[in-house]
Amino acid sequence: MEKKKKIVIGILFSLLFIIMIVAYLLWQKHIIKSNFEKDVLSFAKKNDKTVFQVNKIVLFSNCDAKNKTGSATNFTIENLYQYTDMAIFINSSSTEEKTLENTLKKVRITNIKYPKWPDMGEPKIYFKGLHQFAKSDLVEENEIKDNLDFTITSEDEANLATPTLYNNLANPITLSYVNQTIKSDYTLTDTSVPITYDGSLLKRCQVDLSSISCKLSFDIYITNNLEEEFKTTVLIDIPLEIQEKSIYDGNINMTQKCNFAFYQYK
Repeated sequence: MEKKKKIVIGILFSLLFIIMIVAYLLWQKHIIKSNFEKDVLSFAKKNDKTVFQVNKIVLFSNCDAKNKTGSATNFTIENLYQYTDMAIFINSSSTEEKTLENTLKKVRITNIKYPKWPDMGEPKIYFKGLHQFAKSDLVEENEIKDNLDFTITSEDEANLATPTLYNNLANPITLSYVNQTIKSDYTLTDTSVPITYDGSLLKRCQVDLSSISCKLSFDIYITNNLEEEFKTTVLIDIPLEIQEKSIYDGNINMTQKCNFAFYQYK
């Protein structure tokens, strides 16, 4: 009888232990669900309206080269490179006057990636001064290796040859994608036709456009003057062909309509 009593007590304790474990797991599940709902509601509340967005990017694609040697019968190219300048316009969806909420305090570009890497060349991203836009100048010191932090100003006159943005969103972010050494030490033997330093040089150097096609992405972080923090990811498909025209014809100039909305994460 005593032995049966001990067995029953043991079973009851085991059942009680199992019930406690199940109750604990259900409570944990409830807490996780509750916290998740709070996080979602908090995120939704912060992002019930769009404060900043990128809805326009102006793109200019061209080509250039550095010559190495030339003669009456041939011409050797040292570095054939294709570049695409980008003017990225950040605007505020608010039609009201500029406030602490929709003006800039800090801007950073980071996390540069290449979802599609070109088969030829060595792609890099550079800051480009606004007045140098659509020019083939290569300034190696302007290469963005990790991050690019902008100076934010409200002055009437600003040095836009440096990474500077007006706090009221008056000027775009200007960058340059450069794919260098697509061809090096490449000799052109037909010197009867003058060399034009534009996209037609890609065709003369027998560069298939599919071999230099590229997609790149990067994150833009914004802090406004309320110390709220926002982020978006911009994806750009380097334009080499549009409709009936290609970079072989000289250059490509296009405006890309887009909707990269910034979300507030803090």
